[in-house]
Amino acid sequence: MWFGGKDIGIDLGTATVLVYVRGKGVVLNEPAVVAIERNTNRILAIGEEARRMIGRTPGHIIAVRPLREGVIADFDITERMLKHFIHKVCGSNPLFKPRVIVCVPSNTTSVEKRAVEDAVRNAGAKEWFLIEEPVAAALGAGIDITKPNGNMVLDIGGGTTDVALMSLGGIVLSDAVRIGGDKFDEAMVRYVKKRYNLLIGERTAEEIKIKVGTVFPSGRNATMEVRGRDLVSGLPAAISICSTECLDAFAEPTNSIVALVRSVLERTPPELSSDIVEKGIIMTGGGSLLDGLDKLIAEVTQVPCAVADDPVSCVARGTGVALENLEALRSTMEYSRRERK
Repeated sequence: MWFGGKDIGIDLGTATVLVYVRGKGVVLNEPAVVAIERNTNRILAIGEEARRMIGRTPGHIIAVRPLREGVIADFDITERMLKHFIHKVCGSNPLFKPRVIVCVPSNTTSVEKRAVEDAVRNAGAKEWFLIEEPVAAALGAGIDITKPNGNMVLDIGGGTTDVALMSLGGIVLSDAVRIGGDKFDEAMVRYVKKRYNLLIGERTAEEIKIKVGTVFPSGRNATMEVRGRDLVSGLPAAISICSTECLDAFAEPTNSIVALVRSVLERTPPELSSDIVEKGIIMTGGGSLLDGLDKLIAEVTQVPCAVADDPVSCVARGTGVALENLEALRSTMEYSRRERK
């Protein structure tokens, strides 16, 4: 799969990596998981193939997620994963080094940004830019951030949740918490363990979240069977989980996200507050698909809230818009580097 494109955008997410190629759209959507051999550190699988190995590998193989809470947790594996994905979409010809835009959370430190920058450079980029995720999410949702109007975006990823108020091409206010879809999965694992003495894995918890999970009292009403290991007997067991139980299980991460949105709204300048009340909050990222979250935020804040079209790929598509308008949007990108000669 070689597209020969020299401009690509990467949504380097905690859970998923999406790659946008200029003129082609989103061409790659793979889990940010790498399977390696424990003794030799040799990579055995990357992406979807590696994700299927989580919790199912023999002792000499480990499936790891090199990004945690929106930042690089394992630099070497992240670099190798990025190199794999870049080569997959651009080919491995050293004469065709791409120009790359990479998204980072709005609360990323300068050290963490430099780690991303180094990883992209070492993965083979000719020139690279870093753009904050809320900006890319707004662009991907079709919002014109260059006008003197207030626009608020809530981007909920696997590891972080970003809220940003934008106007005149820049961020007026932003805040973030390192809470995302992963925290909801962890909360479900803890709830099932405490309530039923049943140990379940992250993939099972994610399945519960997607199929029956809700955070709004009058949201969905569904039930599913869940299998795991009984902590008392040590034997396999099965229970039924219903949507109403998810309200309790997800309370902590949900409250943190709602508090984040309220905090930014409370600090919003009055002139821009009227724009937000009129236009509402646009939600992006895979976490925005959690049932009832948009209704809950709208009820608590008294501000309309809507989920963007195809929220999962919003950030990746936003990098594509940034690639098409690189000069106009260059001021929104904190870093711009070329490879050292």
